[in-house]
Amino acid sequence: MRWEDLEQQPCSLSRTLSVVGDRWTLLVLRESFLGIRRFDAFEKRLGITRHVLADRLKKLVEAGVLDKVAYQQRPPREEYRLTAKGFDLYPAVLALVNWGDRHMSGAEGAPIRHIHRGCGKAMHGVLVCSECGEPLQARDVALEEAPALKGQLLPAHWHEEQAL
Repeated sequence: MRWEDLEQQPCSLSRTLSVVGDRWTLLVLRESFLGIRRFDAFEKRLGITRHVLADRLKKLVEAGVLDKVAYQQRPPREEYRLTAKGFDLYPAVLALVNWGDRHMSGAEGAPIRHIHRGCGKAMHGVLVCSECGEPLQARDVALEEAPALKGQLLPAHWHEEQAL
């Protein structure tokens, strides 16, 4: 499978990675969630080349994750704002941050605390079942292919084992 063909795969993870699957794109998203909107601010905070940044921003705009919004007419200037589709990536970004806090932090611990505005307490995101609210781990979830794709996506042994 070629990187350029990911968006054509019948797999939601592959399709998602075709949009956000490189480190610079994820870091642009991190900055967007921190409120960064302008090209020069992204460039300064990330230390990224103009060419790479322009490419990643263009891709995120084309995918509908960011919108370009004019903030000045003379000279024309635009900023990048998260769309609803972009905000929907927050749980995935938070999950990556949680993993990094747990497995990649030094002795000093997590570099940033996340505070839930609702209760005011430091928190970490937890993936829960949308139906019953129980926390989820990989071993708690069984997979089932869509009827039209039966036998095409999951490894042959999956149907016998049904678990990791």
